[in-house]
Amino acid sequence: MIRINELALPLDHPTDAIRSAIVQRLAIEDADLIQFTVFKRSYDARKKSTEIKFIYIIDLETRNDAEILERFADDQHIRVAPDTGYYPVAQAPENLTERPIVVGFGPCGLFAALTLAQMGFNPIVLERGKEVRQRTKDTWALWRKKVLTAESNVQFGEGGAGLFSDGKLYSQIKDPKFYGRKVMHEFVRAGAPEEILFISKPHIGTFRLTGVVSTMREEIKALGGDVRFEQKVTDLLIEDGRIEGVVLNDGEIIRSRYVILALGHSARDSFRMLHTRNVFIEAKPFAIGFRIEHPQSLIDNARLGKYAGHPELGAADYKLVHHAKNGRAVYSFCMCPGGTVVAATSEPERVVTNGMSQYSRNERNANSGIVVGIHPEKDFPGGPLAGVELQEALESKAYELGGKDYCAPGQLVGDFIRGKPSTKFGEVEASYKPGVKLGDLFPSLPAYAIEAIREALPEFGKQIRGFDRDDAILTGIETRTSSPVRVTRGKDLQSLNTRGLYPAGEGAGYAGGILSAGVDGIKVAEALALAMLADLN
Repeated sequence: MIRINELALPLDHPTDAIRSAIVQRLAIEDADLIQFTVFKRSYDARKKSTEIKFIYIIDLETRNDAEILERFADDQHIRVAPDTGYYPVAQAPENLTERPIVVGFGPCGLFAALTLAQMGFNPIVLERGKEVRQRTKDTWALWRKKVLTAESNVQFGEGGAGLFSDGKLYSQIKDPKFYGRKVMHEFVRAGAPEEILFISKPHIGTFRLTGVVSTMREEIKALGGDVRFEQKVTDLLIEDGRIEGVVLNDGEIIRSRYVILALGHSARDSFRMLHTRNVFIEAKPFAIGFRIEHPQSLIDNARLGKYAGHPELGAADYKLVHHAKNGRAVYSFCMCPGGTVVAATSEPERVVTNGMSQYSRNERNANSGIVVGIHPEKDFPGGPLAGVELQEALESKAYELGGKDYCAPGQLVGDFIRGKPSTKFGEVEASYKPGVKLGDLFPSLPAYAIEAIREALPEFGKQIRGFDRDDAILTGIETRTSSPVRVTRGKDLQSLNTRGLYPAGEGAGYAGGILSAGVDGIKVAEALALAMLADLN
């Protein structure tokens, strides 16, 4: 197989233009091209005022691959196509009696369990929240009726925090074994649109993800796995530095010497339990800030120029960074084109926001987090759980500022920059439900964060015209950008001081989004399977 990189075609090219372009690029006859697939399609918007082009990576087969590769040996854009297939590392013996446990059923736990099930290890999945359909009902109850279910919400339940998000499926992780392709292929097998396999910034969206996740759950069960909802792990059985099992909220004990912890970034009670049990855990950096909303049309015009609204391009996104004078990095996070700001708390009397988009991305506004990086040594010294405690304090303050009914505190961008409380909305409509209470966001975050964001917003306005418009909306607060702890593991992917315990995913500090969490789930599943087999021999 041959791979062509950077094959450029006009935005509105006909379907057969790709084949013609391949034939021309390789200087071969059409009959010599046996087959091709689009590995990736992106677009170059640097010349948005003149012409935006699609840029393709193509994998193909010809009648004489060797001759072509030799002929283009000096061309860095024509190379042997890498093998992106997935090959299981193990197969469980038929007489296997011990079953691994997977704690948590977000993207990481989902792919860990699926990978183990496909290798015949019959995992037991324990998820504290509810199955996806009931979870959706509980989440909507908070958004529409201000009723919070602490174990079933944006953070907890089947699909994890990634379910109620933009459903972004791209990451900057190093992935030499192409585990990301397995994640994508499994999603497509379960009903996700095939285009996620090749577009440059794929996403699925919440409503489509619900069906995908439930289909994957049924496959795990069909392969011999168990998936148990409303089963919260409240304690670990550890003997002589080895995990021996878990204790559930109803007192049930499940014995296993192989446990994957895919807790998610909001499982604060579980972090405390790990600390109590002396499982090695340490504080890590994360970020705090607000959600910002603009009309999606403003972002489209700024990023795409005359091509704004083109059906092949969809809603435009952005990525912004500013290094403030006070030494803080301010950056956009989890940008959601054509989406909404959502209530993402999982704890009573606390307010935290997140962004969400559907597959269509056709809502009125664009939103993203505008956040400031913070560090344990400087900003929350005091032990492994100090970041957790900071998050809790900030979210409690946001609850108070929002009116103590799960409404969120908000402020218009112009007022925020000038240090003036907001009293009424402009043209931009806030999307956060249950609602936004306008006022002054200064008390909601540490002064250094406010100072840095105030400095950054006008600078962002120089990159995206109108980004700092007076009536853009800031909604508070964003605190769960990533886990505030790392459940540190060694090269064997086991806990540093608890054998058989595999911390994984975003909650353990080893992922940041759906794709990277899924990849990490596959990696720990493989490590666990190999360890089980080694122990049997």
